[in-house]
Amino acid sequence: MSEVFNGYERQYCDLSASLSKKCSSAVALDGEQKKQKLSEIKSGLENAEALIRKMDLEARSLPPNIKSSLLVKLREFKSDLNNFKTEVKRITTGSLNAAARDELLEAGMADTKTASADQRSRLMMSTERLGRTTDRVRESRKTMMETEDIGVSILQDLNSQRQSLLRAHDTLDGVDDNVGKSKKILTGMTRRMNKNKWTIGAIIIALIAAIIIILYFKLK
Repeated sequence: MSEVFNGYERQYCDLSASLSKKCSSAVALDGEQKKQKLSEIKSGLENAEALIRKMDLEARSLPPNIKSSLLVKLREFKSDLNNFKTEVKRITTGSLNAAARDELLEAGMADTKTASADQRSRLMMSTERLGRTTDRVRESRKTMMETEDIGVSILQDLNSQRQSLLRAHDTLDGVDDNVGKSKKILTGMTRRMNKNKWTIGAIIIALIAAIIIILYFKLK
């Protein structure tokens, strides 16, 4: 709920109550007193129109979920203002006799009280609806913030897991490099062992041949 709109609303309600009293009293007046009272009423109507314009601008600048409720309330204020304008026209153009004037005064006061009570009831209902809407907005905002916190926590966990996977990948790369080096070393050792095997075999064959030759010459 906009505090600025609430301020304008309080000013309008006070001004509306004042205009109701002035309209009721103007019906019973004559001559200059009546003209002065009508002048005060018209000035009040101008101020009321200015307040309604300000409330309209303020309501339209708010979020849609709040604006719609305030515009409903604003239509009630505009209807109330039109009723005052109609009443002022009746007072201005009226040439009623005393009995009719008294009857109109009593009826006007009764209608004004009824309208004020109805308007007050509608305003209270609108205020309650706006209060419930504001509570729902707060709950939605709270849920959204909680969801956002959960999302941030999940992203942090995923980032931590990603870092762990990257470190594990780097470790595996290091292991692969070491395995490759070990394989090369083992291959080299195998080659040297094969070479040494053939060398030893050749030496043994040479020694056997030498022994045979020596024995041949001794036995001859």
